[in-house]
Amino acid sequence: MEDTYRHKGLRKRLVESIRQKGINDENVLEAMNKIPRHFFLDKAFEEMAYEDQAMPIEEGQTISQPFTVAYQSQLLEVRKRSKVLEIGTGSGYQSAILGAIGARVYTIERHEALYLKAKAMLDSLQMSNVRCYYGDGIKGLGEFAPFDRILLTCAATEVPEALLNQLAIGGIMVIPLGSQKEQTMTRIKKIAESEYNYEEFDNFKFVPLLSGKNSKQ
Repeated sequence: MEDTYRHKGLRKRLVESIRQKGINDENVLEAMNKIPRHFFLDKAFEEMAYEDQAMPIEEGQTISQPFTVAYQSQLLEVRKRSKVLEIGTGSGYQSAILGAIGARVYTIERHEALYLKAKAMLDSLQMSNVRCYYGDGIKGLGEFAPFDRILLTCAATEVPEALLNQLAIGGIMVIPLGSQKEQTMTRIKKIAESEYNYEEFDNFKFVPLLSGKNSKQ
């Protein structure tokens, strides 16, 4: 796939529109200016890749609205070398943004078809700091815990206990919490082994967090 001058111009305009909406983390904005979003969409949607809206992908899932990706990334306060667990790889776009910021990303996807496609794309971008896993996101990746940051790109009615346990003390989790109709973006800071600080932000709408794995067979 090509990343043309036109694509870069559209991407720059998108990033400026996100800035106008209140995103001020320069690391996030720089990463979004760097990663070609159209690579993560089917060719049919290429012309709309730099509109600030969610788009459908395989398995009934979506690639999040760019503003939402930036919003979650900013709340996560990612730094270079941060060890980040992402629940819900989807297209791999959010993973790529975190990787472009310089995080060490461990991303897990329950749909095998999405996992394979996202892994191939991230490998083609030579993002060696992003590692993809096929599995049950609710269980996390305990073998690699603790994580400095945990991001859920799907909606939960409650915080999975396993993920709280995999968050490092001093770490941050960003999770959309609420009903299937609407969720409140919530940031959880782990103060001590069983002490957490919860902050609530704006409302969003995400696909639901589901347990188990979905094989392509």
